[in-house]
Formats: sequence, C-alpha cells, structure tokens
Amino acid sequence: QVQLVESGGGLVQPGGSLRLSCAASGSIFSFIAMGWYRQAPGKQRDVVATITSGGSTYYADSVKGRFTISRDYAKNTVYLEMNSLKPEDTAVYFCKGTRKFLADSWGQGTQVTVSS
Repeated sequence: QVQLVESGGGLVQPGGSLRLSCAASGSIFSFIAMGWYRQAPGKQRDVVATITSGGSTYYADSVKGRFTISRDYAKNTVYLEMNSLKPEDTAVYFCKGTRKFLADSWGQGTQVTVSS
C-alpha cells in the first residue's frame, strides 16, 4: 500500500498563497488519478481538484482560477498551489490516490487556516 503524506498547510492572511505537497511512499504512476479534498468543521469532505494519469484536471467551481493541481513523477509528489486564499478556504486538506481494483489511499491531512 502506497502511503501519502501531506505538508505545507498553515495560517495565512486572506489574499495570501500556500502550496500543499502530497508525497507518496511509492511511485505515483500506480495511481490512475490523484486529488485534493477538504473538510471544514461540521461539513462533509468535498473534492477540490483532481488530476488523472492522462493529465486531465478538474477543479471545484469555488477554486477555479485560484488553485492549480500539478504532479512531479520524479519526486512522486502531487501539489496544490493555492492563491488568493479566502477565509472560506479554511479546512483540513487531504490527498487521495485512486488505483484500479484497489482501495483508495488517503493522507492524514494538513490544516489550512485563512484568517487575518
């Protein structure tokens, strides 16, 4: 089972930027898709952005134009570049890897807080 570890979260002021990283313990070639999800207190976990093995990307409407998902196969890492952050972006951000015929892999999450 490939382990995923998120990092890069923290406290940032509105309008600021953060880059989240999701490092895999093995090759990310094994995943047909990877994505970032977030969960705010008292709310369900929602998709933020995904990227397939073919390079297709998806963004939630709330982050389009502000967030960018990317990957580095050499580093087995997926990134989420977050710009123009808003207080409503505050949540725990999780990384997920999807493989055929196997259970999804989830990271432990990283807290992002947007506040002045």
